[in-house]
Amino acid sequence: MKTSNENNTIITDEDKLIIANTFLTSLKNNQWDAMGNIIAPEATWTLPGTSLLSGWANDRSAIIHRAQELKRFGVKFELKNILYGLHGVTLSLHNTAKRGDLVLDEQVAIVCEIKDGKIAVMTTYLSDVAGINAFFIEGI
Repeated sequence: MKTSNENNTIITDEDKLIIANTFLTSLKNNQWDAMGNIIAPEATWTLPGTSLLSGWANDRSAIIHRAQELKRFGVKFELKNILYGLHGVTLSLHNTAKRGDLVLDEQVAIVCEIKDGKIAVMTTYLSDVAGINAFFIEGI
């Protein structure tokens, strides 16, 4: 299916799938340049909670830094589904990690709004905000 955004840029479901897979592959394989290629320079990413990683990431480099921090904390990402919207995709993930007695095990939805062929806005929804507040802390 083809859709267009307010700039009349056509984006197909195939384009959305390529962007989603590029983001996930980049994240899993530490391919930060490839990730940067599909994120708009002024993109934002919100993550709920009060942890070290929570709040706003307000540009491409901040988003890549957050992704690198997730990896530094040992988070493993299992794709459950890619859900298609009119102007983007939602990544349904199961994220897990373990550090000492701390365990992260949660369902995650990352809503990605795509503009002009790049991710412009990312909004994360979590099944366990208290869990990330306890897991992403100083001292690792």
